[in-house]
Amino acid sequence: MNHDLDYDRDGDREDTLSTDQLMAQLQTSLDQEEEMMRTYLILAERIHDNDTLKNRLVNFAEGNAKRSRQLLDELSQD
Repeated sequence: MNHDLDYDRDGDREDTLSTDQLMAQLQTSLDQEEEMMRTYLILAERIHDNDTLKNRLVNFAEGNAKRSRQLLDELSQD
């Protein structure tokens, strides 16, 4: 594979995210995940005839937001 045309072939890392940029992007993602979690939980509350779907919505919503929070916490500690 020829890497002479790679965008970073000269070792320049001008596209590298700073820690602040990374944290800001992750916070934005977490905010979106929390909004989706609220939406999924509201949907789950309105489902009365399908317990499986109801549980999946709740688990999905809580799981995604939890993983995003954990990642932010881990990066904050470093």
